[in-house]
Amino acid sequence: MKKLLPEALTAAAFAPFGELIAVDAAKRHFSINGGNTERYHDLAELVPGPDGKLIVSIFRGQPRQLPFAIEMMERHPLASQAFVPLTAQPYLVVVARPGPAPGPDDLRAFLARPGEGVNYAPGTWHHPLLALNEICDFLVVDRSGPGNNCDEVRITPTVNLSLE
Repeated sequence: MKKLLPEALTAAAFAPFGELIAVDAAKRHFSINGGNTERYHDLAELVPGPDGKLIVSIFRGQPRQLPFAIEMMERHPLASQAFVPLTAQPYLVVVARPGPAPGPDDLRAFLARPGEGVNYAPGTWHHPLLALNEICDFLVVDRSGPGNNCDEVRITPTVNLSLE
């Protein structure tokens, strides 16, 4: 079974899949509210897709035990999908570039630190939530609207996700 180890989540490394949502990834920030607040501006391109609207939800992810077998991936072809953690825990992100269904060699894994969110570009293949250590809540901004916006594929053979 192929082994997949996560790499550090950086804006540059994640760029083929979407955007890193984090203070450190901000291209622009400035002071607002009389100097009492720092605004880290325009961190992700949120795309609702044709006839869609952006909605905000909370997803509660159960912790995964590692090693974990990656058996499937999904994508949202019509719109982006952003995940911002609400708990101070690391989590894992497994992705593959938009395009044809990915195989085991197409997958990349990232270890997200507390406070780092991700925005998957439309069509980016990704694994559903991979919380670590404890139950984790995520603020999710994604699409509501007509059309099929979720494709799933099996990964064969499965890939073993591990931290070591």
